[in-house]
Amino acid sequence: MKVVDCIIIGGGIAGLQAAIQMGRYNHSVIVIDSNQGRSTITRGYHNILGWPDGISGPKLRDLGILHAKKCGVSFLNDKVTSLEKSDDTFTVRTLLKQIYSANTVFLATGLTDYLPNLPNLQQCLGASIFICPDCDGYEITGKKTIVFGNGNTVANMAFTLTYWSKELTVINHDKKRISDENLLKLKTLGIQTIEEPISEIVVDSTKQLIGFLLKNGVLIKAERGFTGFSGNQLNNHLAKQVGVQLNESNHVIVNPRTKETNINGIWAGGDLISHSEQVTISMGDGSQAAIWMHKRLLGEPRPV
Repeated sequence: MKVVDCIIIGGGIAGLQAAIQMGRYNHSVIVIDSNQGRSTITRGYHNILGWPDGISGPKLRDLGILHAKKCGVSFLNDKVTSLEKSDDTFTVRTLLKQIYSANTVFLATGLTDYLPNLPNLQQCLGASIFICPDCDGYEITGKKTIVFGNGNTVANMAFTLTYWSKELTVINHDKKRISDENLLKLKTLGIQTIEEPISEIVVDSTKQLIGFLLKNGVLIKAERGFTGFSGNQLNNHLAKQVGVQLNESNHVIVNPRTKETNINGIWAGGDLISHSEQVTISMGDGSQAAIWMHKRLLGEPRPV
């Protein structure tokens, strides 16, 4: 079996940036991606240098794949089910029963958001409904915004968003308990809390957000929406299989300088290693990891 220089598991933003950098080093690189990451559904990133009007996740991915392919990178639409280390070589097995080996591995498996199955939600993500306040809090500046989610998670999201807008309403969609302390704080801030599930995200003929239709038939009008659900899933199962260390929040621990894990030859980046969940940081992780994977492939030892 041919052993390639690098296998990148996950073709989101971190994985694509690492692939481009490794390809420009003329290394043999395979990206294995199941096309299910957060960047496949986001309709707009608005805080990336060079894109003042925003760019969708799928478009950014398409451009990244095109760029990487021009650098000789190979792509496989598959899902890695196991990762093993034998001496200095890594072997992955996939859902389609394929086996590949590499000298280095970059884990960019990210996270899976917990989002309810509501009509029109997916088409609004990144356009009028947002997930990350550091990425898109700016988009609700001064606008009537519904913060929907569950329990203390949705309450805490609302507290964060008061920096950008005072016109906030909380919908506790799952009716998970909000602490008395947080309920009092919401009331003090003038934020109405609604304990009623949402049945539909209502949009107009141009797909612009109109509001949130509750199960009881009441329509709560809004210009923007923000999610605040607990239950996001870090995709760290491959890291666990091979003995990569995790922190108390189950993120992969990496050397901040090199992005290498405790396992020699395995690097990681993007949402898998960070709470920040920023596209620009994921890009940096991918580039930084690739630089140090290149050094290792040239024979340089792991830095002390």
